[in-house]
Amino acid sequence: MRRLLTVLLGSAALLAGPAHAADKKPVDKPGDVPPSGVTKAIKTLHDGFLTLDTHLDTPEHFKRSGWSMMDRHVVTEDGTQVDLPRMKAGGLDGGFFVIYTSQGELTAEGYRKARDFALERATEIREMVAAHPDQFELAYTAEDAARINKAGKTFAFQSIENSWPIGEDLTLLQTFYQTGVRMAGPVHFKNNQFGDSSTDKPIWHGYSPLGLRWLAEANRLGILVDVSHASDDVVEQSVQLSKAPIIASHSGARAIFDHPRNLNDGLIKKIAESGGAVCINSVYLINGAASPERKAALEALGRPPEEGTEAEVKAWMLKKAAVDKQYPPVRANFDTFMSSMLHTLKIAGPKGVCVGADWDGGGGVEGLEDVADLPKITARLKAEGYSDADIQAIWSGNVLRLVAGAQAYAKSVAK
Repeated sequence: MRRLLTVLLGSAALLAGPAHAADKKPVDKPGDVPPSGVTKAIKTLHDGFLTLDTHLDTPEHFKRSGWSMMDRHVVTEDGTQVDLPRMKAGGLDGGFFVIYTSQGELTAEGYRKARDFALERATEIREMVAAHPDQFELAYTAEDAARINKAGKTFAFQSIENSWPIGEDLTLLQTFYQTGVRMAGPVHFKNNQFGDSSTDKPIWHGYSPLGLRWLAEANRLGILVDVSHASDDVVEQSVQLSKAPIIASHSGARAIFDHPRNLNDGLIKKIAESGGAVCINSVYLINGAASPERKAALEALGRPPEEGTEAEVKAWMLKKAAVDKQYPPVRANFDTFMSSMLHTLKIAGPKGVCVGADWDGGGGVEGLEDVADLPKITARLKAEGYSDADIQAIWSGNVLRLVAGAQAYAKSVAK
């Protein structure tokens, strides 16, 4: 624990250490090869936007032996969708790297284990950035994103997906804020001490009493409140009670696919009208239920090695590819993803939409396989008649406005 807090709360040696040899590896430059269906003119336009994605689950790979953010990986070989070369190829200037903790027991021991895991994950994010100081820099404010981008580096915000690790000690939220967390969601797939999940049976019918205190503390600190994964009641209460506009960092339109993880038109409209935004996910777009044969084959294959080497993961991926060939998965495609985005734009307008595709967390569709494919979104938005100003707002302007708004409220009430 002492090591974690030292690293998290200001180890100057870590944050300003010398560049590793990996920093010197060549990486793809924006504009080299546009993805299929994207003209050079659109790719140039796309590269001129300041772009971010609000939900990068990539930190789960940082401890994998033989895996590096500096190397270009192939999604079909190791399952990953984000690394620096592909970010540059896709014109992705930065985003929110996620501190994710899978929901567990609501006990003192469960909270302790979750706290330690989340602090370790936060450490891993900061260590990755510190190891490559000429390529990455931590971002703490909206202004940091443009400054870091202008310096030719990739900006890394931090976010919390599932606040279960906070336990019942809300002072830990301030600890995470001091590490650099600027966005947090209360719940994940299961209800917890703070409120109801969209994919669980309601017990609180919104926020719990502790959850209401969590919301107030997030506002006080200047942490942007994220309602993805939260129940409709929690979303409603967040819109009503948050002192700063909120965000849904990786959600979609329920009108496109009726799933509780998606938002209905009424909630999308309320979020947008209150000044918030919905970042479009690439999951929950169609019914992708596996056939009985595919389900049995996947169960026989087992889960990928969580802490395996790169070679072990690639070997597992080869076996999975054989299953996919014999029993093809049901996958959404790029058009379906854009249908979700365009519908949300129709309801919320270009000031109420952003991008959070859930990369490395289950995201990706046919035609939008990893972050190198992101210029396709710009191409489609231009084809649909959206202006450059609209597209810039969608790619980062709306999110940075919300980050700034959360921090402005915190500053206004600071003693």
